[in-house]
Amino acid sequence: MSLFEKRLMEIHTEIDKGEITVHDLVDTSFERIKQVDGKVKSFITLDEDNARTRAKELDEQQSRGEEKGLLFGLPAGIKDNIVTENLRTTCASKLLSNYNPIYNASVMDRLHAAQSVTIGKMNMDEFAMGGSNENSGFFNTYNPWNLDYVPGGSSGGSAAAVAAGEVYYALGSDTGGSIRQPAAYCGVVGLKPTYGLVSRFGLVAFASSLDQIGPITKNVEDSAFVLQAIAAHDPFDSTSADVEIPDYISALTGDVKGLRIGVPKELMGTGIDPEVKEKVTEALKVLEDLGAIVEEVTLPHTEYAVPTYYIIAPSEASSNLARYDGVRYGVRADNAENLIEMYRESRSKGLGAEVKRRIMLGTYALSSGYYDAYYKKAQQVRTLIKRDFDDVFGKYDVIIGPTAPTTAFKIGEKVNDPLTMYLEDICTIPVNLAGIPAISVPCGFASNGLPVGLQIMGKAFDETTILRVAHAYEQNTEHHKARPEL
Repeated sequence: MSLFEKRLMEIHTEIDKGEITVHDLVDTSFERIKQVDGKVKSFITLDEDNARTRAKELDEQQSRGEEKGLLFGLPAGIKDNIVTENLRTTCASKLLSNYNPIYNASVMDRLHAAQSVTIGKMNMDEFAMGGSNENSGFFNTYNPWNLDYVPGGSSGGSAAAVAAGEVYYALGSDTGGSIRQPAAYCGVVGLKPTYGLVSRFGLVAFASSLDQIGPITKNVEDSAFVLQAIAAHDPFDSTSADVEIPDYISALTGDVKGLRIGVPKELMGTGIDPEVKEKVTEALKVLEDLGAIVEEVTLPHTEYAVPTYYIIAPSEASSNLARYDGVRYGVRADNAENLIEMYRESRSKGLGAEVKRRIMLGTYALSSGYYDAYYKKAQQVRTLIKRDFDDVFGKYDVIIGPTAPTTAFKIGEKVNDPLTMYLEDICTIPVNLAGIPAISVPCGFASNGLPVGLQIMGKAFDETTILRVAHAYEQNTEHHKARPEL
């Protein structure tokens, strides 16, 4: 049994008893990476020397009997759009292939305070733009359950590494489902916190009003621990919410009796694979048997979520990515004759097709004469989508549906059809537009042997309830214990 199969509390107990060390945990991670990452290809950059130095420091601290941090000694993978001091941060883009940051993202400081160990930086869709990890500027990541299939995206490297047992947990970012969808495809747990709960300072911006950092773990309890460590108000982030952070771990009571669950008919109808719908229905029955009340609800503006997102997100991306011009950092075009040519050549050679597509779409939507017709209108529809959630949450504690309309698809199957790829986000995008929290947990397997994800959505800053529901479901099923064979 791998050390990574154990619960966090079990690992800390064994460390306290002297049965294992942080060095053992780090060894387990790098040995597993050596065994399987040639197939899965989760990592862009490994940080082995610093990880082993950190392990030595923590083991010395343990020998002195000092108090341990919440994530003491746990090996972690970090999505490569989260800035790490003196550790290459590329956003899986050739444009940033030589970028070594001089500061840490706030969330990295939080992990350091919790005494976690960074193993390396994870592969992703370039600048977090994609849902399959096929848009990485370097190489594809593969689904550990079947290497012919995508791991999802854009946090595909993070989800695949956790599923393959390469790290104990990972951080991802979620703009339109980029934590939850790969978690569903890879059969692990992915949590997208409320917008503003976790600092975005040091997260390379894609769409600033939608992006949120969150954990990918093997079980719900571990997700609660990681969230406890990283949730905090941050004065460096103007969108960080100054709210009281509850005890997420103590919320895992297993009790959902009397809890009211709304199931949107829009997320269980046309476009949802019958096998996915079947597994979600079975999961709802488990919660019903535990005493929850399950009723159908409606989110009438859901059909507009995808077009709304694909105006707002590219518009914000167009603005955010203007800074990558080859002047201050990143790769610069050689032999340009003037400044304009240097801009053009650096961006043309450094950015991939999907990033260029979204920049062009966003620039068009923001241009004179089109702003009111597209961007302003999309923001108005966004308000209607949020009101739909507010109306349902007036009567229900959580909303449940599938995380994705299908299981993972084959590599190359949709790469030349961006519109079909965009529709894969129909179940996750509304959550980001509304700014609410949601978690994806495994709820079974389709006939093709690939995992299915159950999405539990909650009120703003009510992560305790979605964690409680997810944990109760998990404790009464075995799906989260399944592991791929590599």
